[in-house]
Amino acid sequence: MDHEVLLTKVTIDQLEAREHDGGALEGSVWFGGDKHKAWFKTEVEQEEGEIEKAELQALYSRAIAPYWDLQMGVRHDFELESDSRNWGVLALNGLAPYFFEVDTSLFVGEEGDTALRVEAEYELLFTQQWILSPEIEMNFFGQNTPEFHTGSGLSDIEAGLRLRYEFTPQFAPYIGVNYEKKFGNTADFVRDEGESTSETTWVIGLHAWF
Repeated sequence: MDHEVLLTKVTIDQLEAREHDGGALEGSVWFGGDKHKAWFKTEVEQEEGEIEKAELQALYSRAIAPYWDLQMGVRHDFELESDSRNWGVLALNGLAPYFFEVDTSLFVGEEGDTALRVEAEYELLFTQQWILSPEIEMNFFGQNTPEFHTGSGLSDIEAGLRLRYEFTPQFAPYIGVNYEKKFGNTADFVRDEGESTSETTWVIGLHAWF
């Protein structure tokens, strides 16, 4: 009987410093074989020296087609100004036509709250070392949740453009620009707090995997 070869991969998609004493970490770890994997994903964002967002996902992943995985599991949000939240997760990620990396996640909260996140990224190779990566993330919510400053419908868009230099495929520093924009009721909640609904920042960081 054939057995899957078990492997482990750690990826740091973004470890970066941003303007205005900001920063971000986005990474993942997976363990498993070609068909079945255990995934752990994390995202952390800092603004003006304080953690604004932190989440951790634990997922079971199964390959359902070449370059496509179906994932399910749980997500925990570490909220600093309000109660933390837990979500169930159903996600589909893979490589779309024209080599776009796509990650679509549906979240269902403990009280029936719903959210949808759509992410897409593309890599444009200038040379074997210089690579330009445009990416976009959109978040949608099924309801208004003032205590978490999120409104129903399209809540926010984050778009970035990062140029990295691969000293090796596993180690690549980068520079870039990141843009964030709030919409609808989410923007209204942010304005009520006296904050801006959009922000553009320069970034410098590191992309790595091992």
